[in-house]
Amino acid sequence: MPAQRRASKKAPERGLETYRSMRDFDRTPEPSGTPSSAPAEPAADAHGRRRFVVQRHRARRLHYDLRFEIDGVLVSWAVPKGPTLDPSARHLAVHVEDHPLEYEDFEGVIPGGQYGGGDVIVWDRGTWEPHATDDPAQAVASGELHADMYGEKLRGRLVLVRRDEAGGRGDGGKEQWLLVHKHDDAAVEGWDPEDHPRSVLSGRTNEEVRADPDRVWRSDLPADQASVELHPAVPAASEDELAALADLGSAGTWDVFGRRLRVTNLDKVLFPARGDEPPVTKRELLAYTARIAPVAVPYLRGRPLNLHRYPQGAGSKGFWHKQLPDHAPDWLPRWDNPEADDDDTTTYLVVDEPAALLWAANFGGLEWHAWTSTTDHPHRPTYAMVDIDPGPSTAWDDVLLLARLHRDAFEHLGVRAYPKVTGRRGIQVWVPIAPGPSFDETRAWVERLSRTVGAVVPELVSWRWGVSERGGHARLDYTQNAINKTLVAPYSPRASAGAPVSAPITWDELDEPWLRPDAFTVRTVLDRVAERGDLFAGVLRTDQTLPRLA
Repeated sequence: MPAQRRASKKAPERGLETYRSMRDFDRTPEPSGTPSSAPAEPAADAHGRRRFVVQRHRARRLHYDLRFEIDGVLVSWAVPKGPTLDPSARHLAVHVEDHPLEYEDFEGVIPGGQYGGGDVIVWDRGTWEPHATDDPAQAVASGELHADMYGEKLRGRLVLVRRDEAGGRGDGGKEQWLLVHKHDDAAVEGWDPEDHPRSVLSGRTNEEVRADPDRVWRSDLPADQASVELHPAVPAASEDELAALADLGSAGTWDVFGRRLRVTNLDKVLFPARGDEPPVTKRELLAYTARIAPVAVPYLRGRPLNLHRYPQGAGSKGFWHKQLPDHAPDWLPRWDNPEADDDDTTTYLVVDEPAALLWAANFGGLEWHAWTSTTDHPHRPTYAMVDIDPGPSTAWDDVLLLARLHRDAFEHLGVRAYPKVTGRRGIQVWVPIAPGPSFDETRAWVERLSRTVGAVVPELVSWRWGVSERGGHARLDYTQNAINKTLVAPYSPRASAGAPVSAPITWDELDEPWLRPDAFTVRTVLDRVAERGDLFAGVLRTDQTLPRLA
């Protein structure tokens, strides 16, 4: 084993001190390169080559981060114009802090306000080997590195040479280098990296990743768990599985999503008729649940579920059910609350797979209310919630006015927020946030925001707790920002005639004359999703820092 490889076990700790000092890992999705996660040995391919990555990074300014694996870290340069195959180009490269090896495949968004805030794609990656040296770390220290590149875009030999002016340092105190490509078989005159803007991992541009990133890096988790998928693929029920449900009698065994469910009372009316429409049966509810699961499950995954059960249907009185019953099948995902008192719920259902949601619906769970925090961090919410809760005398136009005022406030603050109708009478707004703030902090933030909005139209809003004390006015209910407090999940049915659904909307749709809080039902929302997509998907991107309110 070469000497530089033997030294690599301790090298990352020394090399990453500057990197860590510049980042707040409670708020940024970047990898921390913690001691527990640092690889013991740098990886190499069958030819003994090391890894490299180039990330196109739109931070304060666009630049390309060129990173070489050397002694257990990614030794890095920021290249404003990017690396090129053009041998006539001489591009500035600024030597920046080393990065952890785990950063090699990071593609996503670094929250605003954090060091390097912006969007990142993996523009190129592959392997490399040093030329004319067995000690690339010493070559860097000496001010000249020759690298033979075996990437998807970069091929041939790159040369980095430290400039001599002012000791090789620019105005910012960082070493200034020149990056050139040798005149070799891989050279291409006039080759511009900006002509090749897409990621070699996802095929997407920075703009597309910014709009809908697939992953974030949770630096508070071990390295093997830290790359968190924002849109895990959830399989849809097949046409054969849906046909099998339709062919069952009033009860039977349904094989769906790889599970075997015992379903009962399939022809029972669970939602009374609305207008001229026929009532909705349990069979239809289960078919809807199976079809919406790929869209709904990501909002429920990893979160304790509070079920609003109506075993006799929405025409009767329902009740809250939190404790997973002893007769529940062993395969159901669950969470044992370590903080539960003797009279508290000890075990919750966690809908980590679509069959679990079907079980809940078959169990009489007509409404799905998941926690706003996860089982990993129950005291750390991932959303801040605004609940526009109309009073008995609140007109729908007044609800819309309150929602538009919130829309204007979020736009002014530069905060991403996502509205949905409740399926009953109100509107809710979910604000995705990066892990970090406590429920006390999100509750205080939402209270300040909503009190500012409410002050514009004080005649419409009451801050009294009891419904009877509000004089029929609406309440902007910030108190839902608390552990084990929930708002109905996106795409959940509501226990009302016609089976309305709590459906995401766009901010522009607040101005549409057709909009009603119960505008979408289990019979209509699937067509809307097929046509418009999941309008709530941005909620799953929890990378946002709440700004300070004056």
